[in-house]
Amino acid sequence: MKRVNDFEEYQILDMADGKKLEIWNQVCLVRPDPQIIWKEKTHPELWKNEDATYERSREGGGSWKIEKKVPSSWPIHYKDLTFELKLMGFKHTGLFPEQAYNWNYIRAKIKNAHRPLKVLNLFAYTGASSIAALKEGGEVTHVDSSRGMVEWAKENVKKNHLEEKPIRFIVDDVVKFVKREIRRGRKYDIILMDPPSFGRGSKNEVWNIEKDLFSLVQDCTELLSENPVLFLINSYSTGLSKVVLENILKLTVQKKFKGLISSDELGISMKDSNLFLPCGIYARWESGAQEDEIL
Repeated sequence: MKRVNDFEEYQILDMADGKKLEIWNQVCLVRPDPQIIWKEKTHPELWKNEDATYERSREGGGSWKIEKKVPSSWPIHYKDLTFELKLMGFKHTGLFPEQAYNWNYIRAKIKNAHRPLKVLNLFAYTGASSIAALKEGGEVTHVDSSRGMVEWAKENVKKNHLEEKPIRFIVDDVVKFVKREIRRGRKYDIILMDPPSFGRGSKNEVWNIEKDLFSLVQDCTELLSENPVLFLINSYSTGLSKVVLENILKLTVQKKFKGLISSDELGISMKDSNLFLPCGIYARWESGAQEDEIL
């Protein structure tokens, strides 16, 4: 497991009974997590200081219970990156801290390429990976079907003073966008994707990761340049193994381009503990150096 241990403004303080107690730059939240199936709290005394708790509803979904005053939005920093956080309707804050590992990797691949790179970020959410790529000089196309998420990504780009850098924001269904890019003859050196398990496009298109991921990756292979650098798939779908993602890359990208394929879990260590929380999986195809030569 690749664990993030250097995200100073984000920390898991404790976790038990399906919930995690976490601090996001001085804002303390309690959120549900299905991976936390043990009952015992390591630090029970800390569970009295939360600012807000996300409570699930029996009818589905849930809502935030505000214990103390929480800003409508507030910043968080990781190294030289800045992101704006908000309490969202479905337990999220607009950022996944374990992805810091991938941000570092994306930046290193772009820096070590020593040439201009075009980056396609699909299901791009609030733009953390797009910003990581922009920071190192990548030319980014950022695609998400949610206009609200794209607007949030624009805010994050401005927070990092990168609005003058080369980035295209696209509100569109990812599958349809990729097919149009193929017809246009567009090429990219890096392709990133973070597909949901299920989703709906801008015109009510239905996405199902188990039915649709392979064909999307197959199409994206046609968008790779003559000398691609990285193809990264991230997933939070509990129904998929990281080996499945590896197999998809072997059957698509690696058939056309020689390179290395690897996969792993991502996780976050709990503060002052030997416990850590698994937070999804990734698989990547890449050209060139091994990981220990990059990070």
